Parts: sequence; structure tokens; C-alpha cells
Amino acid sequence: MEELFKVVVVGEVQVGKTSFVQRYSRNAFTENYRMTMGVDFAYKVLKWTDTQMIKLHLWDVAGQERYMSATKQFYRGASGCVVIYDLTSRQSFDKALLWKESIDAHASLPDGSPVPCLLLGNKSDLSEREVSAADMERACREHKFLACKEVSVKKNKNIGDAMRCLVEAMMGWVAKNSSQSLEQDNVQLNNEEKASWSCCR
Repeated sequence: MEELFKVVVVGEVQVGKTSFVQRYSRNAFTENYRMTMGVDFAYKVLKWTDTQMIKLHLWDVAGQERYMSATKQFYRGASGCVVIYDLTSRQSFDKALLWKESIDAHASLPDGSPVPCLLLGNKSDLSEREVSAADMERACREHKFLACKEVSVKKNKNIGDAMRCLVEAMMGWVAKNSSQSLEQDNVQLNNEEKASWSCCR
């Protein structure tokens, strides 16, 4: 059995979105990524259980302002989201919260609930900071992120743990809705059986 999830990765220019996607999908890192124009794609396949595989379709969305109006269409069909900012840039943090607002306004899961989003502060390997852990945690609560974490794409720190949290949330939604669908089918079947039995009396 295989589950396919679309995950959009957003944030300002040069916060490390592309390097994050490449680190997670291929365990690769370079200092010299070209700037994303529009959207780039990558895949990550996970063996979740002995019988279940998960394929993540990662959408690396451009952070330039001129692409802002176009990015809304990229949210369509998303099962999860990663919002990234640079711990050494307060501006990128403030803009990250605007990205979350945009996602909440233009995307939702099939049942109408919000798309689960991670808030990740990249470049934790650098000593200079403009965003504290307290700032991040407060924003996480107030803007209803699934979770927040400081990460270092360069050092490959906390990347896998953060994404596992997102995958667990997406799988939880699938399990919940599969259960509800099964219950509805059972209710419908029981009603049909009762109607049939009543008719035959």
C-alpha cells in the first residue's frame, strides 16, 4: 500500500528552502543552489511500515515577491506544509508568518480543516541570532502551527525529526478519515439491512 502526499515548502528568499528539500530528499548539500524560479520539485519515499510506503511530493516554492500572486495555485491539493525562516534574519521570520496566513487562507484539507504546517528556523549552526526560541514558540502557538523547531540544513540537524512529525500528522488524518468513511459505510449498510428486513416482515 502506498500513500502520496503533496508538501509545499515556502518562505522568503535565501532562507534555505531548496537546500532543505535537497537535504531531506537526497541527503545532499551545497552552498551554491540557484534561486528557485516559480517552483521546483523533489520526491522522498519512506518505508512507513512493513506493508506501507509513503511518497512525499515536495514543492519548493519561490520566495520572491513577484511570484507571490502565483504561489497560491501551488497550495492546491497540499496535505502538508513547511514554512522556513532564517534564524539570523528577523525579517524572514516576520514574513514566514505571512506565508502561514496565506496558506490558511488559500488551502485546506478535503474535510475543510487547515493544512498541517511546520515552522522551521534554519541556520541553527550560526551563532548570531535575530529570532529567539521564545519568539518561535510563541508564533507557533498563536499562528497554530503543527510544531516548530530550530534546524540546520548544513549540519543535517533535526531535519528528519521535523519531517517525521509532519508525516505522522498527515497519516493521522488519513487514518481518521478512513475510519469515519468505514463507519459511514457501516451505518449505511445497517440502515439498508434494517430497511430490507422491515420491508420483508
